[in-house]
Amino acid sequence: MNPLIIVGVCVLVAAGLTLVILHLALRYAAALPLDVANGRSLHVGAIPRIGGIGMAIAVTASQGCYAYFATAHLPAVLYVAAVGLVGVSFVDDCRTLPVVLRLLAHMVAAVTIVALLDVPWFYALALVLALIWMTNLYNFMDGSDGLAGTMAAIGFAAYALAAWPGNEPLACLAATVAAAAAAFLVFNGSPATVFLGDAGSIPLGFLAGALGILGWQQGLWSIWFPLQVFLPFIADATVTLGRRLLQGEAVWQAHRDHYYQRLVRLGLSHRTLAVYAGALMACCAATAIAALAARPEAQGGWLFFWCLVGTAIMIWTESRWRRAGSGREN
Repeated sequence: MNPLIIVGVCVLVAAGLTLVILHLALRYAAALPLDVANGRSLHVGAIPRIGGIGMAIAVTASQGCYAYFATAHLPAVLYVAAVGLVGVSFVDDCRTLPVVLRLLAHMVAAVTIVALLDVPWFYALALVLALIWMTNLYNFMDGSDGLAGTMAAIGFAAYALAAWPGNEPLACLAATVAAAAAAFLVFNGSPATVFLGDAGSIPLGFLAGALGILGWQQGLWSIWFPLQVFLPFIADATVTLGRRLLQGEAVWQAHRDHYYQRLVRLGLSHRTLAVYAGALMACCAATAIAALAARPEAQGGWLFFWCLVGTAIMIWTESRWRRAGSGREN
């Protein structure tokens, strides 16, 4: 069968199943794990956090279709690690797990991927730490209606385009994740009726990092490519964590101090934020794809340019925040 047809079928399976599963699940919303609003939330009421489970089932089914028709496949440990993170994170959604146990699961998943690479130990250590950070990054940034879903749809679609046709299994997995994320947005657009939950945000962050590393290791792109594609998420989460560390705050505790959260608290609607953030990420991804044929130095130059843009946005947001007097709030 034509590889493009196989991928197309898998994309339809991922999107269709996500829609069906979430539609049926929401009929029993009261019995589902709920994200109950508190003083650190940007939403009100109690919202089911089962979007990630729906996406995981749909993507797993789509990859089963791909495995049936295709001959080349990604390393099995990638799927095992991702499914393991879904399971651990879903338990955390239902009954909060200790931070140490969650981080241990993230570390094991990261080590299983980096162990596939033939790199010096100091590179391996850096990649493990980077992958653990990416695994948690989506969880940190999943706090506004439509934001994480939009970023996932754009980011993984960029991976799929960049990997095709050089690595069809990677392109197919990325495309099905993007399709499931787009279907999830039907229910997660403002006002959201379902959230990703840790069972969605943690595996998404892991796959964003793991596929970026595997694509780099297989020569599909330079190390700059995944960093630029997911730069809006990486920059906000990293700078916010650094700022909170310098201020002596407990970084593992929930808060409303990310730049995207401050923009909402300053009056920007969830929908407008998702559109602006999606447009920024689409520009980052488009220039990253366009620069794939350029030298690594030129690709690094584009990353530097978007870092400057991101820095300007964060400085502007910080200025608005201080002028509004909101900086005195907890």
